[in-house]
Amino acid sequence: MAKVHLVPWWWALVGLAALPLVHMVAPLSLGGWLAGVVYLVVSSLLVSLGMTRQKAGRLGAANAVTATRSALVGLVTALVVTSLTQPIPVPLLIGLAAPALALDALDGWVARRTRGESALGARFDMEVDAFLILVLSVYDARSLGWWVPALGLMRYAFVAAGWLLPWMRAQLPFRYWRKVVAAFCGIALTVAAAGFLPAMASALIVGAALALLVESFGRDVIRLVQTRATASRGRPAAPSAVAAAPSAAPAAPAPGARSREGAAPGSSSAGSPV
Repeated sequence: MAKVHLVPWWWALVGLAALPLVHMVAPLSLGGWLAGVVYLVVSSLLVSLGMTRQKAGRLGAANAVTATRSALVGLVTALVVTSLTQPIPVPLLIGLAAPALALDALDGWVARRTRGESALGARFDMEVDAFLILVLSVYDARSLGWWVPALGLMRYAFVAAGWLLPWMRAQLPFRYWRKVVAAFCGIALTVAAAGFLPAMASALIVGAALALLVESFGRDVIRLVQTRATASRGRPAAPSAVAAAPSAAPAAPAPGARSREGAAPGSSSAGSPV
């Protein structure tokens, strides 16, 4: 009988306990409550299932950092969904999103220091990044326009394409650029949400993030097309590492070890790009 991992649920409980505190500062709508609770529960469930699938004995220090980020993303999600029907305090939103972004640089460092790099950690980190970018893009869409959610939806569109086209699930070589693009997208969306800059300046920054995302996805799609063409001609494709790459709730990780440093929103279990 498979072991049930309960440790990921500790962070879900922390997030659930923090929701009433957020509500005291900024009353959450019913939709906000539901969105926050669903994210926290589903993300913890999927991490627990991922640990069972990979026979992971413990969560690890690096994944604990990522789980803390995930709890913050649950609170951000509740606020963003609430903002669709009523005003929310922008400083509170930024105060939760900024640490979630900042901790993204810490979990990889902790993984290297503790030798805790794994496919589970890479996928968990990637999915948290992806979902944070998605919810921030939804928030910014109100002030910048309908095109902004393209940043958050692009990664999920790539995954959906992989469901329809199996060749798009092929492995991709590691590119640290994916992580850079993911970080820039998160920062750009947070700056735009803060409202510090004129609308035109915010639109330019977010537009630049979208352009970088399109370039990164486009480069990897071209690589996948080339890999497919090589395979169809009957020649073995060059060996490549699992992609390490800008995301709904964290999905169960794919088998195979991979460095946490390469994880960034935009990759599927087979290695899709940012």
